[in-house]
Amino acid sequence: MSQTERLVMLAEDQLTEYSTDARKIEKLRQKIALSVPIKQLESIKQELEKQVHGNFFDDILLEQRQAVALPFWGIAGLGLLFGISFTQPLDFLATGIGGALAIIIQRRGWKLQAKDLVLQAIAQIEERTQAAKNPKGDEKAAPSEEAST
Repeated sequence: MSQTERLVMLAEDQLTEYSTDARKIEKLRQKIALSVPIKQLESIKQELEKQVHGNFFDDILLEQRQAVALPFWGIAGLGLLFGISFTQPLDFLATGIGGALAIIIQRRGWKLQAKDLVLQAIAQIEERTQAAKNPKGDEKAAPSEEAST
């Protein structure tokens, strides 16, 4: 299992917990910072960015996973309802196809959401590393303070 896959699995574990996104990112950031070297984070980030922002459908799926899958859940439910009430075995086919498509969409969206969570955690790690390298008392902050007085 590659390092990227392991980080995505860690993010999926965080997605199962009921908490805010900020809390999920904070927990994930701590785990990533302890287990992955800084040099390797850049390659992981590039790999995940290619996977997450691959096409238009993935962007929609990342933002609205439930809304994209909802019509397919409806098709599955209607196929089941009509199959039972009208005793039409062909309607059960709609149940199988609609349910399978909804599950595939949900699973794909879940993976994309986990990868996006890893990207956000890596971005926070990079920000904190930059902040540690350039403390607040740095020469860049001093001119802005002098200009405001």
